[in-house]
Amino acid sequence: MSSIIGFGILAIVVLMLLGLLLSFIPVGLWITAYFSGVKIGFFTLIGMRFRRVSPSRIVNPLIKATKAGLNLDIDKLEAHYLAGGNVNSVVDALVAAQRADIALEFERAAAIDLAGREVLSAVQVSVNPKVIETPKVSAVAKDGIEVMVKARVTVRANIERLVGGAGEETIIARVGEGIVTTVGSAATHKEVLENPDLISKTVLLKGLDAGTAFEILSIDIADVDIGRNIGAQLQTDQAEADKRIAQAKAEERRAMAVAREQEMVAAVQEMRAKVVEAEAEVPKAMAQALREGKLGVMDYYHMQNIMADTNMRKTISKINKEDDVN
Repeated sequence: MSSIIGFGILAIVVLMLLGLLLSFIPVGLWITAYFSGVKIGFFTLIGMRFRRVSPSRIVNPLIKATKAGLNLDIDKLEAHYLAGGNVNSVVDALVAAQRADIALEFERAAAIDLAGREVLSAVQVSVNPKVIETPKVSAVAKDGIEVMVKARVTVRANIERLVGGAGEETIIARVGEGIVTTVGSAATHKEVLENPDLISKTVLLKGLDAGTAFEILSIDIADVDIGRNIGAQLQTDQAEADKRIAQAKAEERRAMAVAREQEMVAAVQEMRAKVVEAEAEVPKAMAQALREGKLGVMDYYHMQNIMADTNMRKTISKINKEDDVN
């Protein structure tokens, strides 16, 4: 009885060890790889486990590549996985490139993937060109009329320049710059409306795809609109500014004139004060002359009579002037 119990315990331990071994070694994945024509050993799969590599992330893309006729090294796939790359995306890109007869090596595809670009999408854009639509670009012709242009840029991915090449934003910025230059060089806005292909030709001649990850195939003008009369608006603003400057200068001159007038009024008041002060000295001088005997009493009365006669004459002359006016 004890031997039967011991045998049962041993069987359970063996089954547990076998289950643990099967969970550690992906036997099902090995069988799938074997019948798919991928030669991979148990120790390689075990080594992946120890290197913290998911065997399915390596073996399944390898099976896909083998079926597509690609000869890939499993060590390179594992190294790309450990570097943080997407092995499945790289293999899909290689298969797509092979079908499209595009020369793409594993090292370049892995570099593109590690650079943060979608390598599969890049291959697809290389096969099927992509259309980039620019926003409306506002430019002003020499006659001062604003022209708003929208363009569609057809590009194809350049596999050789995907690593380190500029993206779509640079293409859009350069096309916008070319549009502004072309419209700004036109004598009138009518030239742009009559020959919109002039923009396309001028922009294409600039070699805008230099240093980018794309090759520009064509630039098509999708829409051309007329905007504001910028020249007239600038002239109006300049005239308004000149008007304000002239008004400010006139106000400055008026303020100076008012200040000068006030100064003259103050000067007149000052002179009048001096006259009054001088007149106040006359009685004092006459009193002094009388005391000293230099002026007699009769002389004083005679002077008073003359002054009275003079005042009477002034009054009569004023009355005559009023009668003449009436």
